[in-house]
Amino acid sequence: MKQKIYDIIFEADTKAGRVFDISLIVLIIFSVTIVMLESLPGKSEAFYSILNILEWIVTVAFLLEYIIRLWVVRHPWRYATSFFGIIDLLAIIPTFLGLVFIGTHMLVVLRALRLLRVFRVLKLTRYINEASHLWKALIASRNKIGVFLFTVIIMVVILGTLMYIIESDDGSGFTSIPISIYWAVVTLTTVGYGDIAPVTALGQTLAGIVMIMGYAIIAVPTGIVTAELTRKQDDETTTQVCPACLAEGHDKDATHCKFCGEKL
Repeated sequence: MKQKIYDIIFEADTKAGRVFDISLIVLIIFSVTIVMLESLPGKSEAFYSILNILEWIVTVAFLLEYIIRLWVVRHPWRYATSFFGIIDLLAIIPTFLGLVFIGTHMLVVLRALRLLRVFRVLKLTRYINEASHLWKALIASRNKIGVFLFTVIIMVVILGTLMYIIESDDGSGFTSIPISIYWAVVTLTTVGYGDIAPVTALGQTLAGIVMIMGYAIIAVPTGIVTAELTRKQDDETTTQVCPACLAEGHDKDATHCKFCGEKL
C-alpha cells in the first residue's frame, strides 16, 4: 500500500499521479486566493469567518499530505530537508503561526512556491532541464559574481560619498552619506525613483556618469552567467523521482539514479 501511495504522490508519469498533482495545484491556487480575499477591506465578519474556515480546511489537508509523504518515503528526514520538503512545511506553518502572531497567517502565500510542481505535472521536462542548467551556471559563476558585487559595493560607497560632498550644502536631500549611497544604488541600477536628485552642475554631471555606468554594470553579471550556460549541453530527461534520494532529472533510459545509484 505504501508503494502505491508513493507512486501516486511522487510520480507524475502515472494517471493517478497526474490527477493527484493537478488536484494539489488547484488546492494551492484556491488557498492563495483565500489569502488575497482576506486582505480586502470593508467585508462583513461572516465573510471573513467563512474564509477562515476554508483556510483551516486547506491547512489540515496540506498537513495530512505532508505526514503521508513522510510516511511513504524511505528516508523521511532526507525528504523533510529537501527543497520541496521545506516548501511543503512552509505551506503549513503560517496558519498555526497566526494563532500566536497576528497577521503572520498571510505568509501562506508561500504555498504558491508549491506550484513549481506544475513542471512535473505537465511533463515539461525540457524546462526542468533548463532550470537545472541555469542553476548550475549560477553556482559555477558564483565566485565571479561575488567579486563583481563586492566591486559594485565599493563603487556605490565612493560615488555616494562624492555626491554627499558635492550636494550636502544645497538642500537637495543629500543629508548624509548613507542617504547618498542609497541614491547611488538607485541610480547605478537604473531604477531612478527621483526622490533625491542633484541640483548643482557638478552633481548632475556626476549623476550622468553614474547613469551611463549603470548600463555597463547590468551587462556584466548577464555575460558571466551566459558564458557558463554556453558550456552546458542539453540532455533529455524524465520527471521520475528516485525513491531513495528523491532526485529528479534522470535520463529516459536510466535504470538507476545517477545521483545515489538506487534502482529506479
